[in-house]
Amino acid sequence: MGIAAVSTLTPTQTVGPYFRIGLDWPDAWRLAPTGVGASRIVLRGRVLDGDGAAVPDAVVEIWQADSEGRYHASSADGFRGAGRCAVDTQGAYCFETIKPGAVTAPDGGRQTPHINLLVMARGLLQHLYTRVYFPADAALHAEDCVLACVPAARRATLVAREVSSELHFDIHLQGGHETVFFAL
Repeated sequence: MGIAAVSTLTPTQTVGPYFRIGLDWPDAWRLAPTGVGASRIVLRGRVLDGDGAAVPDAVVEIWQADSEGRYHASSADGFRGAGRCAVDTQGAYCFETIKPGAVTAPDGGRQTPHINLLVMARGLLQHLYTRVYFPADAALHAEDCVLACVPAARRATLVAREVSSELHFDIHLQGGHETVFFAL
């Protein structure tokens, strides 16, 4: 007698339905506490599926350089270079942070100020990596070595929108407005 074929996925092959348990990191959405002297920003957006519907169980992480363009710099003012935010039922996330400085790339070139972003969600067996660029730095985007690898028609999916005094960056997991994701 042979082994019966398995017609459904086993728990070790799926992420859900308790994906967020253990991933919440209290107050991690605030990378820059009150008193950090650098240029403070609020970055908010939504995680959306291919139909434009909210993904209500995603977790968004960001990491970035400080205002001088240094990663992992010690900060006497309390700036943390990384944060995490579980989205709400509308797929919304929010971070309070500072505007990072330009980063020197390993080859010596300059990378335009940006925030690295990672998305985790039920159904995604691998994290998705992307970047958020600032609309105010549009003149510098052509010089960025990472953006240069992205087809010109798709670069807009990596640039936040300025709304009032905040930056908005919606993450589209697929579909016509799909955000560019990087294989790392």
